[in-house]
Amino acid sequence: MSEEKWPGPKGLIPVTDGREDDANVHNRRYLDHMLVEMRVIDSVKPDLHTKIFGRTYDTPLMMPAFSHLNKVGENGRMPMEEYALAAKQLHMLNWVGMESDETFARIMETGADTVRIIKPFADHNTILEQIDFACDQGAVAVGVDIDHIAGKDGGYDVVDGMPLGPVYFADLKEYCQHSAVPFVAKGVLSVTDAVKAKEAGCAAIVVSHHHGRIPCGMPPAAMLKDIKKALAGSGVAIFCDGGLASGYDCYKTLALGADAVSLGRVILKPLLQEGADGVIRTVRQLNNELSEMMMYTCVPDTSSFDDSVLYEKQL
Repeated sequence: MSEEKWPGPKGLIPVTDGREDDANVHNRRYLDHMLVEMRVIDSVKPDLHTKIFGRTYDTPLMMPAFSHLNKVGENGRMPMEEYALAAKQLHMLNWVGMESDETFARIMETGADTVRIIKPFADHNTILEQIDFACDQGAVAVGVDIDHIAGKDGGYDVVDGMPLGPVYFADLKEYCQHSAVPFVAKGVLSVTDAVKAKEAGCAAIVVSHHHGRIPCGMPPAAMLKDIKKALAGSGVAIFCDGGLASGYDCYKTLALGADAVSLGRVILKPLLQEGADGVIRTVRQLNNELSEMMMYTCVPDTSSFDDSVLYEKQL
């Protein structure tokens, strides 16, 4: 387990065991083999403003749903709070993964618009309670990691001593109906699950392999076209992640059909080393790269992406 420092922490924060990069290798290869056709006549500086859950943000880039980055620094804040503060300053949507209600409340105190993602706990009352708490705290949306079911032992996974369980269609429908805010199915990697999520009442899905939960999983970006076609006209928002490392990766993913994209590892090192300032600097660079590619392809705003500019080069 490697470790990295960030400004002011009391000790070290574990980051990864290295499997994240391996998990994203197929998405990386898929995006790297996608070439872009240039269209510059009539091109203008693009407008990156993006509407998500009825709110307008300054960029289609979103913060990741990190979990367990809860080492408190000398400034009294956790990395979870640091990147929430960055999201607020950048006016972009923040996401949070598995955390206690206490930690979630601290994150919400930053004032960042935040989505809470909940594990598929075997105890469904825990899920309903966390949905209610998130809504009470002012979350923009809530959701469940539908893909975090199986453990490496072939049974249901256990996280922090809490057993997880299956997510049946009826469960997903109940969560959607129970939630006072839009509900998200995170971890969709097929048209089948995308359609079920739509029929259950989900307002959005996140096309993701959850840093490689499924062995030999399809690249999330490769699933976007089919999922977009299947959800056409439904109003269900399509988000995507998968080791996006630049604004150029974000451009390709948006062109393939995502309405917005989640960052991840690209902000992790800056976060742990510099806190909010590092995240802000990194996201601004990604926004610049995204804007650059939109200008090279005559895309004036984030509702005008066109997948016909993309070509898969021959291997």
